[in-house]
Amino acid sequence: MNWQQLLSSKRSGSNITTAKQDRSEFEKDFDRIIFSLPFRRLQDKTQVFPLPEDDFVHNRLTHSLEVASVGRSLGKLAGEQIISKNIDLGKEISASVFGAIVSAASLAHDVGNPPFGHSGENAISEFFKHNTLAEEIKKHLTKSEWADLTNFEGNAQGFRLLNQSLHGLKLTSATLGAFTKYPRPALIENQEVGRVSQKKYGFYQTEKEIFEDLATHLGLLQRQNTTAWARHPLAFLVEAADDICYHIIDLEDGCTLGLVSLDESVALLKPIIGDKFDEKKFNAKQSQHEKLGTLRAMAINELIEQTVDVFAENETALLAGNFDKPLTSLIKSAEALRNIQVLSVQRIYRAHIVLEKEIAGFEVVDGLLTALITAVFGFTNGKSSNKDKTLLRFLPAEVTIYLLPNNLYQNLRVILDFVSGMTDSHALTMYRKLKGMSLPSW
Repeated sequence: MNWQQLLSSKRSGSNITTAKQDRSEFEKDFDRIIFSLPFRRLQDKTQVFPLPEDDFVHNRLTHSLEVASVGRSLGKLAGEQIISKNIDLGKEISASVFGAIVSAASLAHDVGNPPFGHSGENAISEFFKHNTLAEEIKKHLTKSEWADLTNFEGNAQGFRLLNQSLHGLKLTSATLGAFTKYPRPALIENQEVGRVSQKKYGFYQTEKEIFEDLATHLGLLQRQNTTAWARHPLAFLVEAADDICYHIIDLEDGCTLGLVSLDESVALLKPIIGDKFDEKKFNAKQSQHEKLGTLRAMAINELIEQTVDVFAENETALLAGNFDKPLTSLIKSAEALRNIQVLSVQRIYRAHIVLEKEIAGFEVVDGLLTALITAVFGFTNGKSSNKDKTLLRFLPAEVTIYLLPNNLYQNLRVILDFVSGMTDSHALTMYRKLKGMSLPSW
């Protein structure tokens, strides 16, 4: 792979590469994402915690903004190192181009996530594994289509949203490449164990040709004897930006909510900050918020520097498609991050308030799917009950216009687009209406 091809500003669905302008094509990508409906919906989607009344914790939108900020720094610093070793590349491209691409892809990285976080993803997958209607649905689908459904993947859903023919954002090839952390379909032969890029999948059957065209245009390397590709090198920086933010900021939120003490947070973050930690200045801070903010900023800054060093050291292997590990697993602070993860699982992700939200998410998403997929299955087969017909009339027109007779996979994707696109509040409200728990009034 080569950087000139990997940094293509060609837009999805266009054969034209726009000439250089004051605002780069990759900065336009960022703007298109931030003003889009899927991105705005992230303000009411769970990151980890339900939003408390008396304090602030992160939702998917604030998390995405912070990941984009870290991604910009990672990309720009990595770009400086790449250009310093490739003078000819620097004549055409500035380091800020790398930062803009990674930032835009980072901003979009969670747009495909359903309501209620990971419990929402699990609820969708488990519907197709365990619902009584699932076996009947399976008979009408190919193995590849069925694999898409039984393991719902937010990354693939995000790729689908970004590339929809009518409402897609028509992002540049470089940004789409950096966005795709898992360049493989759900059903894969000869999966290579140990390659992080094959741990999950990145596109559905409906977007298979779109991804293949993208991979060809960017020059991504297809792995031998399998239907997987090597990642776009900048996708490793997008992954690292997400890893850095959720490790540090989930810990900050856990401390804010009293699940982890300030002393424990200091003990976990000091090994990352190292000699730059000034205990006297830290203790001079008046409030816990100030202290946490200082810790967070210093830890993230150090992690960015360490990650860029690992990226630069492995540039040749990245371009050859041979490097395939999370960058943060190789930095000096890798053990410190693992220690944060261990505590977070025990004290944050399994906290009672988090489990309550997950249980609610399972119930709500499963209830919506049971009703909607039963209705669309009847519609597809021409055997709708009166209840099914009423339910489909209740759906927004922008959903029902995409339903097609005798095309079950397409119709299931439309329903999953609708449900996974819901905010937490919308999903809960619709669930109550479908269950008769909330009646209309004038």
